[in-house]
Amino acid sequence: MAPAAMRTAAHALSGAKPVSYWLDDPARPDALPALTGDAHTDLLVIGGGYSGLWTALIAKERDPDRDVVLIEGHEVGWAASGRNGGFCAASLTHGLANGVERWPDDIAKLEELGERNLDAIEAAVARYGIDCEFERTGEIDVATEPHQLQELREWHEEIVGLGITGVDFLDRDALRAEVDSPTFLGGLWDRRGVAMLHPAKLAWGLKRACLELGVRIHEHTRGLDLVRSGPGMAVRTPYGRVFARRVALGTNIFPSLVKRIRPYTVPVYDYALMTEPLTPEQLASIGWKGRQGLGDSANQFHYFRLSADNRILWGGYDAIYPYGGRLSADLDQRPETFLKLAEQFFTCFPQLSGLNFSHAWGGAIDTCSRFTAFFGTAHQGRVAYAAGFTGLGVGSTRFGADVMLDLLSGEETERTRLDMVRSKPMPFPPEPFAWAGIEITKRSLARADSNGGHRNLWLRTMDKLGLGFDS
Repeated sequence: MAPAAMRTAAHALSGAKPVSYWLDDPARPDALPALTGDAHTDLLVIGGGYSGLWTALIAKERDPDRDVVLIEGHEVGWAASGRNGGFCAASLTHGLANGVERWPDDIAKLEELGERNLDAIEAAVARYGIDCEFERTGEIDVATEPHQLQELREWHEEIVGLGITGVDFLDRDALRAEVDSPTFLGGLWDRRGVAMLHPAKLAWGLKRACLELGVRIHEHTRGLDLVRSGPGMAVRTPYGRVFARRVALGTNIFPSLVKRIRPYTVPVYDYALMTEPLTPEQLASIGWKGRQGLGDSANQFHYFRLSADNRILWGGYDAIYPYGGRLSADLDQRPETFLKLAEQFFTCFPQLSGLNFSHAWGGAIDTCSRFTAFFGTAHQGRVAYAAGFTGLGVGSTRFGADVMLDLLSGEETERTRLDMVRSKPMPFPPEPFAWAGIEITKRSLARADSNGGHRNLWLRTMDKLGLGFDS
């Protein structure tokens, strides 16, 4: 980074609050009391992020008489559900390309289910009056290098050949008429497959909806262990126990109470910045009247979007894996990444020079080697789990909730018949091999970005094995 660019980036970050913009909101509800003593229930949901909240809500929608308890180790929505980019995608497969590569025979059904899932989220937001700033404006995948533009052209032709509609190719002028950056060469606009929303307000709204339907929620109540108890399960908590006929695990990045699935995920620390609100003149200088989400096409990519009050969220690029999969709040702040992101922001939008960042934050998400969620049961079908959402969990966790409830019911459905649901990704190896492999992959991806997209032998081998690392 040039000294002048570093000074500009550092100055813009000087007043940034080290907390997620979404969680730094006066609408944040008070925490509910922790569980004390013993509780008995039909269904225990562990985890108060999107995965657990959707599971509890849909369980009550399916059967209003079913008793449901949800426990959360901290507060509802405090982790990945309250600090992501707010992109709610229809894709269940971490993008259409990944889905086509892994499940070509099921891709039509997966796309259909993904569209229905996003429609159901939109309907639930309206039905329960969740004020989460839901805007179904779509997303533009942006090319900033010539090889990316060619790849997008070829991918658009393939999409058309698959009979998929609603995705338009934009040349340089058409794209810059939508959002103006001198770095933009073209893009693909998925007009209906992605919505923008306020992620923390979605979590808080789901919490309220669950309570209204009779779900019993206990925050600051961590599940410590999971054991068989008669015909059901028992979960010990710091101040009590929960006895349940069935258990759904929505703990994602946090160590699963089913220990055998832990090797399937690793934590990735992702980072984001939020600007101050743009003035009308600043907003006019970049256009963006359609308020679409944007992401560039590099391996080390950025995602960016407008908030309801016209701030720009700018995140991504660095995906940090801590040795041994260590989870620590100390890793939520990474000044060297914030400086890099700020410098890249002003490269993308030089017309916004002088704009400051109000918030800078980071945190861990769970990723798996195939980039999409995996599912399963334990304890002879009494426990279900979903994990490995890899950055697209805002939307796909609702689908995962449906899958977990299907699995717990023991009934075959159109979801449980999917190979994506019936199969597992490749687990990550133990240390030091996991760290070494991830570091080699990250460095290879960076070299590919700077070398016309050329993938070296390591990446080509990973491609053939269906393995990867992403955020």
